[in-house]
Amino acid sequence: MTNLEYLDLSNNKIKNIYHSDLQVLHQMPLLNLSLDLSLNPLSFIQPGAFKEIKLHELTLRSNFDSIDAMKTCIQGLAGLKIHHLVLGEFKNERNLESFDKYLLEGLCNLTIEKFRIAFFDEFSEDITDLFDCLANVSTISLVHLFLKRPRYLPKNLRWQRLEMVNCEFEEFPKWELDSLKEFVLTANKGVSTFTNMKLESLEFLDLSRNDLSFKGCCSYTHLGTTRLKHLDLSFNDIITMSSNFLGLEQLEYLDFQHSTLKQGSDFSVFLSLRNLRYLDISYTHTQVVFKGIFDGLVSLQVLKMAGNSFQDNFLPNIFKDLTNLTILDLSKCQLEGVSQTAFGSLPKLQLINMSHNNLLSLDTLPYEPLLSLQILDCSFNRIVASKEQVRQHFPSNLVSLNLTRNDFACVCEHQNFLQWVKDHRHLLVEVEEMVCTKPLDMQDMPLLSFRNATCQRSKTIITVSVFTVLMVSLVAVLVYKFYFHLMLLAGCKKYSRGESTYDAFVIYSSQDEDWVRNELVKNLEEGVPPFQLCLHYRDFIPGVAIAANIIQEGFHKSRKVIVVVSRHFIQSRWCIFEYEIAQTWQFLSSHAGIIFIVLQKVEKSLLRQQVELYRLLSRNTYLEWEDSVLGRHIFWRRLRKALLDGKPWSPEEMADAENN
Repeated sequence: MTNLEYLDLSNNKIKNIYHSDLQVLHQMPLLNLSLDLSLNPLSFIQPGAFKEIKLHELTLRSNFDSIDAMKTCIQGLAGLKIHHLVLGEFKNERNLESFDKYLLEGLCNLTIEKFRIAFFDEFSEDITDLFDCLANVSTISLVHLFLKRPRYLPKNLRWQRLEMVNCEFEEFPKWELDSLKEFVLTANKGVSTFTNMKLESLEFLDLSRNDLSFKGCCSYTHLGTTRLKHLDLSFNDIITMSSNFLGLEQLEYLDFQHSTLKQGSDFSVFLSLRNLRYLDISYTHTQVVFKGIFDGLVSLQVLKMAGNSFQDNFLPNIFKDLTNLTILDLSKCQLEGVSQTAFGSLPKLQLINMSHNNLLSLDTLPYEPLLSLQILDCSFNRIVASKEQVRQHFPSNLVSLNLTRNDFACVCEHQNFLQWVKDHRHLLVEVEEMVCTKPLDMQDMPLLSFRNATCQRSKTIITVSVFTVLMVSLVAVLVYKFYFHLMLLAGCKKYSRGESTYDAFVIYSSQDEDWVRNELVKNLEEGVPPFQLCLHYRDFIPGVAIAANIIQEGFHKSRKVIVVVSRHFIQSRWCIFEYEIAQTWQFLSSHAGIIFIVLQKVEKSLLRQQVELYRLLSRNTYLEWEDSVLGRHIFWRRLRKALLDGKPWSPEEMADAENN
């Protein structure tokens, strides 16, 4: 097995290791072999057994039941050349009650690149000499060691990477390691306050999951280095942004997620970070008010800001400097609307996560400029449909669109969108899971089950119904408007064969009633021959509507109609109504006639208000009252002649008229 890379002999009953046991590794070295001897009850390793052997990794965890056994076995590893050595115990497999710092003295005889020690509870607070044999190790990892109050480390350490995970620190370590390039201090819940560091060669710093509070962040003064490229302050407590990363211009990675940022949106915090490529401010309780919050991030490629909020729940254009952005996460930001220009300056954007917001419609216009967009996630919103034809505005490079878990309305109003869903199912993620929420009778039905034929039938029914309603409404309006004309028409048919009761029906204004009584009635009804007139005040039947009396008693029972035109007549709505009915009556009764009496001169400007009346008076002969002896004689002679036209006479009446 010349290519063997991993050999797991853990959890057996190996107690002793002798030189002869490893003879094959002496004869045929396996340079990349990783050997796991964990959970074996080791008590003895023959000195020199591992001499000149090269291993990639050796794991010894929960192997020793006493400090002496551990010390003996570590000394037996003398001469081993190893890339990664792992010592310690497992979380649930504890054998040693305490740890003696002199246990690691045997490591001075090994050549080690990386060293990891894990899960020792009782550690000495004085660790100044603990790592003397590990001064030349490049990477050291300390996991769950209960260091509590670490004192100063020796300055001769050449470590380049230091990892300290869950070591129960009660205060932030103040070590000065000139060679250290990477420092990881995570999950140490005992530390509450960050204190300034001084690690001039540091390029990678991970202080996540410590519940640390930062009174001032972040600049060279706080971190003690100008070479930093990676900074992770996620899952901490309150971080007050009091500076704009002065001296940290080389940062490429910055993570604040699940920490509480204060003053992060008050000014252009990131203005100097022109080399930053990754920024995560998700769930930092940030409300974006200042539109210049991301100014200066010209190299940013990934921006995550999920779980925050925006003023008025509206996304404005705050990304104008992010021309190299490729990934944007805006999920769970309570967004209800997006500016049409929100993404206008992001030509390289490939992925947008807009899930878990409150968007009501799929507005496609903001995404139109994103020529590189490939993935858009709008799941878990309240989208009912699209505002317009989505296919017209989505970028052609889009390959994945997630619209699941929305409030789609499967109604005919949105049939264009529903048809688009069917036509582009290859573009949609889990399109089968897209279901209707409205109306209730279609709730939970897949969108793909919606049929446009239903809308066509509905359109036909609606069209017929609307047409029927319009026709009925039109007929009702016409009947209402021409009700009296229809009554007049019915009356004409009813009385067409009978004799008229009155010689004339008089239409006049109540303001002119004195003239009608004293002049018109006296001269016509008491004259020779006598004429019978139909008058409102005398001949209308009590208890009957005025309009019905006008038609039934006035027009239907009269041979002629006398219209007394005056200033008062033109200004009276009832008089104009009677006059309009008289016109219809004259049209329906071919033998009927209207006699106009102009009682007083009326200004043409006033007369022109009634166009038809003005035209009739202009084109037809009318009688004009003149209060003089000659004028009165001519007036009455002409009026009687007009009334005699068409009047049936008995022989006696004819003789009396001739004698008169």
